[in-house]
Amino acid sequence: MSTTIAYAELVELLEKIFLHHGTDKVVASILAENCAMCERDGAYSHGIFRMRGYVDSLGTGWVDGRAIPEVEDIAPSFCRVDASNGFAQVALARARDLAVSKCRQTGVSVLAIRNSHHLSALWPDIEPLAREGLIAISAVNSFACTVPFDGKSPVFGTNPFAFAAPLDGGDPIVFDLATSAMANGDVQIAARKGHALSPDSGVDKDGKPTDDPQAVLDGGALLTFGGHKGSSISMMVELLGAALTGGHFSFEFDWSGHKGAQTPHTGQLIILIDPSRAAGEPFDRRAHTLIAAMQDAGVSRLPGQRRAEIRAQTTQNGIPITAEDLASLRTLAIA
Repeated sequence: MSTTIAYAELVELLEKIFLHHGTDKVVASILAENCAMCERDGAYSHGIFRMRGYVDSLGTGWVDGRAIPEVEDIAPSFCRVDASNGFAQVALARARDLAVSKCRQTGVSVLAIRNSHHLSALWPDIEPLAREGLIAISAVNSFACTVPFDGKSPVFGTNPFAFAAPLDGGDPIVFDLATSAMANGDVQIAARKGHALSPDSGVDKDGKPTDDPQAVLDGGALLTFGGHKGSSISMMVELLGAALTGGHFSFEFDWSGHKGAQTPHTGQLIILIDPSRAAGEPFDRRAHTLIAAMQDAGVSRLPGQRRAEIRAQTTQNGIPITAEDLASLRTLAIA
């Protein structure tokens, strides 16, 4: 049986869960808002589905729910944050104003987050920046669950890459994609529901192609999208998210002593660009020219449009939730 829950009510419930499981008020507020945004907008593999992973990571001591990020002002266009074994979203919140200020002053800025954990989608990190008129690009690596092209064992994470750009008079252009054939959370959801994966998504523990999500989870691995092309982009994300930030590569950290932990201990890079510095016609006008050409070519749905449509529906009607999931969340808030 399904019901609905208001966005504000869901945020409040998730915040109670985080507080109950050891975070401070600031961390709980940031993570609850982030998780609720994903559920509201239909990004179900990164919404309330992830709460068990957050709770287990906190409970095992794998991640510090009270960590205080340390912001480092390195250069006119570069800042770093040591998340102190806390969550990347909290580190971003602490350094956000500095990164935006640097971008306004110089036209571009880089924010490098290390020693951090990220278990959500990337678009909630960068969409608000686009709404402030900035172009934002982000990359974060993960835990080793994806085989490089022509390889035999996992080295890369799902390694998402996200882009957001402002549009006057409308929602920004926002897309967020895994460089693996699909997100690991979607594999877990498919396993729970008994659904098969698309061909060429993963391999089993023996390296043989499989459409069984459980076989991928039980010692198997994902493949990159687009063969060698996706593999190259995934490698780029490792270099940006780990080598450039000072974080761990997806294969480097060891969480074997924290049974049940699900938050990858890696790094995140965010690049901000002020489009008002561009030559020629204003960026917004050029963006609309491109969108018009795509629509003339028959494109009916732009990147991020489905998410915006779901957001409009849930804002008006409430966020759909099963009675079972709601009961599970309420239990997490007290157990």
